[in-house]
Amino acid sequence: MPFHTWIPDAAIDAPVTVMAFIPGALEKLLGIYLLVRIALDFYKLEINSPFCITMMVIGAATIVLAVFMALIQKDLKRLLSYHAVSQVGYMMLGIGTAEPIGIAGGIFHMFNNAIYKSCLFLSSGNVEKRTGTTDLAKLGGLAKFMPVTFVCFLVASLSISGIPPFNGFVSKWMIYQGIIESARPKNPVWIVWLTAAMFGSALTIASFMKLLHAVFLGRSSRDFSHVKEAGLMMALPVAALAIICIVFGVFAFVLPLPFIVAPAVGLAIAYLGSWKPIAATVVILIGIALGLVAYALLRSAKFRSSTTFVGGEDPATLGRISGIDFYDTIKEIKPLGALYKREDEEGFDLYALGRKAIRPFTKILQELHNGILPTYMVWCLLGMVVMFLFLFIR
Repeated sequence: MPFHTWIPDAAIDAPVTVMAFIPGALEKLLGIYLLVRIALDFYKLEINSPFCITMMVIGAATIVLAVFMALIQKDLKRLLSYHAVSQVGYMMLGIGTAEPIGIAGGIFHMFNNAIYKSCLFLSSGNVEKRTGTTDLAKLGGLAKFMPVTFVCFLVASLSISGIPPFNGFVSKWMIYQGIIESARPKNPVWIVWLTAAMFGSALTIASFMKLLHAVFLGRSSRDFSHVKEAGLMMALPVAALAIICIVFGVFAFVLPLPFIVAPAVGLAIAYLGSWKPIAATVVILIGIALGLVAYALLRSAKFRSSTTFVGGEDPATLGRISGIDFYDTIKEIKPLGALYKREDEEGFDLYALGRKAIRPFTKILQELHNGILPTYMVWCLLGMVVMFLFLFIR
């Protein structure tokens, strides 16, 4: 931010393959890596230097503001595009810590973002292909019709939200450590950066709870009774990306970190974080297994059934509760309401502001550009006269 506004606008009309490739993957791999190279090779990174503080301010603002915008979106691709913006903030924070562990976390998060964000965009493409819409109000209950897409979308959602043991958690954990490490030289502001990063993750979880409910859970529309899973050529890429999210999370210190990230920052692998992903994964799986056993033992075998109460609702939508209105109440909070209104009016769009600034000049040129050939000839002749006068006087 504030150079972000083209991404949500492009998400509406651009094919999802383009959105997955450019803002989801290519832009991060090229832009953020270029930023790392400039920061490391052109500048002397020092903790709490003006350069690093500027980067962390931009990173923290990008995380929080973009994810707040994602919360209220009602289009699947537009919501994902705001998360593509928000995740860049974590990379900026990691680099701005000037700590090796933070920089390594920022680079690793760059790779992870390209993986899970591509999975999310391509999964949304599968949904759009089968349903013909990305309007969250019209979607719902697709998990039973598109189970592969649902599972892959769920894995990528957990990864972008920073849930262990997926790859997004590992890179965020390293960024958190970098922020804490930067507090050693008596830096009281570190708590602001850490709060912004963790608060952004909490809001990311909240928005993806809304997204998963609105698209895959809840009661399905009768219009989608014919929907089936995407074909092999569409399901295979998202499945491969979801598997990579798991592998890069569980085996982070075996595969990606020692061979990709550590050489880039000159770190020993032992220093790349205190998280033990394999052991944590085993503990998580044991906990899930124990939870399933407890659920099976304590579940009641009898269920009460009753007729549905109809109170003037449309029978076609009876019982369908959309997830798009979960967080609309935050618009009523005065500071956030003003923020949303300004964003809707393109108040943070530098391109729109620049267009308005030069409008008085371009308006004159537009009036002169009337499409009448004799008028153009007159202006050409006048221009030639001015040039000849200039050359003559010179």
